[in-house]
Amino acid sequence: MTNPTPEDEKFLRSAIDLAAASRAGGNHPFGALLVLDDEVVLEAGNSVVTERDATGHAETNLVRLATRTYAPADLARATLYTSTEPCAMCTGAVYWSGIGRVAYALGEDELLALTGANPENPTMSLPCREVLARGQRPVEVVGPCLHEEAAAVHEGFWS
Repeated sequence: MTNPTPEDEKFLRSAIDLAAASRAGGNHPFGALLVLDDEVVLEAGNSVVTERDATGHAETNLVRLATRTYAPADLARATLYTSTEPCAMCTGAVYWSGIGRVAYALGEDELLALTGANPENPTMSLPCREVLARGQRPVEVVGPCLHEEAAAVHEGFWS
């Protein structure tokens, strides 16, 4: 497992801030951003509730924007930072987009411990590394890290 750099932690904190903004806007507390050449180029929050779209996860929203905006060669050099480990759906979207690196704060197993059996988030126990390992191209994964900061945005939300 690759350890996060100070830059990774900075961008992950920004993703956590986006998660807080998603929560404040009436959605689930998840946020993601895309970094290219050490610069944030795109941001997205969760829109599951406000858009009534089960696929409106922060990462899939970001991937849709990214693939419309950037060439495959640029996406291969980019990092998607997310407040929480991408679910299987989001991991598939990241893979198919060609994004070369993913960094996440809160692990999927840690999220499951927070949400329990909440029907609004039927969390899968499937790490993104396992999904990506089945692909034909490598995607670097960094995480989990910043557990306490990432978990804080979920406090009281799922109960």
